[in-house]
Amino acid sequence: MAFVGLHAYCLIIRRGVILLKAVASSICIIIGQIVFNSRIAASTGYPKSLQLSILAMVSQIRQLLSLITDAVDKLEGACDRTGTSIPDLNTPFSPQSEAFRAEPEAAQSARIISAAALQLEAILTPPHVSLYHVVAGHFKSAALRACLESNVTEILREAGPEGRHVNDIAASNGQDPRNMMDTLKPSQEIIADPSIKHDNTRGLAALASHHLDEAFKASAYAWETLADPTTAKSGDPTASPFARAFNTKETLWDLHARDELRSRRFNIGMRGIQALQPVDAILKAYEWSKLPAGSVIVDVGGGVGSESLPVARSFPALKIVIQDLASVIKDAKPIWEQNLPKYPIALEVQDFFKPQPTKRDVSVFLLKQILHDWSDEYCVQILTQLRAVARKDTKLLLIESLIPFACEDPNGAKGIPGSVPNEAPKPLLANFGAVNEMGYNADIDMFLLFNSQERTIYHIDELLLSTGWKVQKVYRQDGDSTFLQSIEAIPVDVGTQKL
Repeated sequence: MAFVGLHAYCLIIRRGVILLKAVASSICIIIGQIVFNSRIAASTGYPKSLQLSILAMVSQIRQLLSLITDAVDKLEGACDRTGTSIPDLNTPFSPQSEAFRAEPEAAQSARIISAAALQLEAILTPPHVSLYHVVAGHFKSAALRACLESNVTEILREAGPEGRHVNDIAASNGQDPRNMMDTLKPSQEIIADPSIKHDNTRGLAALASHHLDEAFKASAYAWETLADPTTAKSGDPTASPFARAFNTKETLWDLHARDELRSRRFNIGMRGIQALQPVDAILKAYEWSKLPAGSVIVDVGGGVGSESLPVARSFPALKIVIQDLASVIKDAKPIWEQNLPKYPIALEVQDFFKPQPTKRDVSVFLLKQILHDWSDEYCVQILTQLRAVARKDTKLLLIESLIPFACEDPNGAKGIPGSVPNEAPKPLLANFGAVNEMGYNADIDMFLLFNSQERTIYHIDELLLSTGWKVQKVYRQDGDSTFLQSIEAIPVDVGTQKL
């Protein structure tokens, strides 16, 4: 009973806040049962330590329930003010379905509800069940990949609410019905030509397919990589779990350079990252409006330019340069021709480990999720090349996952403006627990694929100072529950700053 009630809590943000109030009564019953049991324990002479432990758990459960109730009231009020609503579980994901999160109080309330529900689940779920939520996670991943790659999601969408029999699904996709993420495309179209599956989609299915392929396979060799003395402390991407899983000395980028389908899927998947953020996230990542007309923005390792497109559309007087390898730049050209044909975008083949062009004045170097792909020794090379051509007023803008601490930071992240995240109210973990696990998942992903990592603000600050850059500010967006933040840095003389 307890597990079912709390599992409903985890889903309630999608089903509507009215249901949450109904489930609250079930939790009150659970609390009452625990209190009753604690009284029995006291009357039957159970050890005092056990009695105190039971009462402490009751106290924390009531605190969490109070947080949920208060947050639901605020969420309802915020949605009423903005004319938005909470989508139910049958609503397809889209930016419009998440519109309620644009109101900071609604987004914060949703995070508190989710974090408290997950913490309640952790308290009341049997430990062995919680353990196997983690241990058996790869079973779900394997099942999801089978459905994604065999187009089950598209087939079920076309079938409508009534669904389709497993034999009919198998007849469509050719799978064995005994073994049996939507791109929104007709199933017959992608079954006939799998190479176009992710073209002209939002990118989330492509992103999932990438993670369920390269990263999923690499995860099986994580411990072998850490236990091998030749790779245990290496930052070399050719010594990563990915390289071991694919039995190669290549990096992921080398594989993509010769594997067109994987490369195209990855580039489309990077557009899926945008779907995990507010629509205007990049526009709030920096004070673009303060840049003079003609200012040069270099999007280093910018892929097809997905992140720069909104900037170019909103600030057409800025001069944007997209830099990446030749195979990526080739894919970028039709995207810009289709989305912003009149904008004079500069598409430039450039290896960011090599010297940057020196015959231009750069106002901003933009690097979105570049440093997390590389261990510190390689990041030093990238940052040093940028520092070599930076003017005194050049800005470095990093968009990365800043890993928050699970506890409060007594040092306030060195006083860097914006560096301390919005912390959850007690008794929740300061980092909102599993609600904010995207950044931690990305940290493991970077290790698996590249022998790299996500970093804390302390790590970023020290890394930049060692290469002649100093963190000035972290831009955080009100109500933004995504895992990306933007970090602004300025040039400084190496050796004059204290690490």
